[in-house]
Amino acid sequence: MTFNSILIFGCGNMGGAMLSGWLAGGLDPARFTVVDPLLDRAPEGVELLRAVPERRFDAVLLGIKPQLLDEVSAALAPAIGADSVLLSILAGVEVASLAARFPATGAIVRIMPNLAAAIGKSPLGLFGAGLDEAQRRAVDALLTPLGTAEWLASEDLLDAVTALAGSGPAFVYRFIAALAEGGAALGLDPAQADRLARATVEGAAMLAAASADDPAELARRVTSPGGTTAAGLAVLDQDAALARLVAATLKAARDRGAELAAAARG
Repeated sequence: MTFNSILIFGCGNMGGAMLSGWLAGGLDPARFTVVDPLLDRAPEGVELLRAVPERRFDAVLLGIKPQLLDEVSAALAPAIGADSVLLSILAGVEVASLAARFPATGAIVRIMPNLAAAIGKSPLGLFGAGLDEAQRRAVDALLTPLGTAEWLASEDLLDAVTALAGSGPAFVYRFIAALAEGGAALGLDPAQADRLARATVEGAAMLAAASADDPAELARRVTSPGGTTAAGLAVLDQDAALARLVAATLKAARDRGAELAAAARG
């Protein structure tokens, strides 16, 4: 099974990143139709409409803000049939809530990507309901150009994935900014400190992705006893300061996802 016709309903930052990743991965633009009232133009070969057309699609990707779901669900009805797979990137909107609003669809997949989908480097947390094996393989094939898919055993784990992989890039960007600001505070030119911080994180991330060793072992290799790295790590590790800060950050993001889910159940 292949999704030959894909409707992207709402093509903002995340939907646009996924579309960019698909096109960069070699998928035919003619497979995609975008419905977005605000988008100025779509990539060449992609159909851009202002309203949902009167035809069915193999897959429909929901890329709108969660609070708009009730407002647009009726308008989407003509695009979704029993053989359609509904793909949702709406944070906090559970499968049961989606099924209640789109009763015609036979299969639903919640996806939690991040903006690195545009370059094929996104983690993708997945939870599905109603999929047969052919549809699941089709979902895997569709998402392959965007990054690494991880199917989850239970839907409630999506809140944790959202906190870690969905919101995580923003936390990493804050850390990059903090590295740059720290370098500037030591006397480096701010622009130079920014370049060095970006390059440092890029290289470390690429090495971590390519290495069979875990991050703790990689950190150990960089650290000479009594050296400069050890002095800096002593600050991060004192009273588990960094670990506690990150845990609290992820918990706050996860808990907000649970609140959104409760609101969507309404």
